Amino acid sequence: MQVRPISPEKLTELLAERIAALPGAGGRHLRVAVDGADAARPGELADALVEPLRLRGLPALRVPAAGFLRPASIRLEYGHRDADAFHDLWLDDGALAREVLDPLEPGGSGRVLPSLRDPATDRSTRAPYVRLPPGGVLLLDGPMLLGRWLPLELTVHLALSPAALARRTPEEERWTLPAFARYEEETGPAEAADLTVRMDDPRHPALVERP
Repeated sequence: MQVRPISPEKLTELLAERIAALPGAGGRHLRVAVDGADAARPGELADALVEPLRLRGLPALRVPAAGFLRPASIRLEYGHRDADAFHDLWLDDGALAREVLDPLEPGGSGRVLPSLRDPATDRSTRAPYVRLPPGGVLLLDGPMLLGRWLPLELTVHLALSPAALARRTPEEERWTLPAFARYEEETGPAEAADLTVRMDDPRHPALVERP
């Protein structure tokens, strides 16, 4: 295993090239996950990929996983700061597959629901469906997306050391740290992902290259 420093700009270009080289690119829908704690800024990387993909003839749609959390009655059943519930219960992976990923299977409708529920209000966002054209790329971003059997063509994990994660997580969210430690132990996202990028310093990412 080698770790190669890379600029944020070159990282974006490298990922766009990797996506464009996937089997079926330009013809079928592609589903890409950018997995990482909020402190690793997966949404920023997903956003940054939209334009480079468009320039390669691949229209892209970003869908944050935060729009597919379960209702508060389920998420908070064990309290507002239960790390195991955060790990096990918060993400409605069934709705995410049904409304976002499954319609992009070969022969699928291509109709994607960009968000289901506003986590702040716990109400439906009433977002309209969006039709992703053939050859389009779905960019799903958020924490703890791997190990859930979600149908994806490419997975990218933004890794943080425990110290960096603790340092960059706001005080009011540090109760989630045991959930991320459990994710590391049980899922091993750096090994499970197709590509891993170390993001201890987001200004200076490092690409982990496996043989």
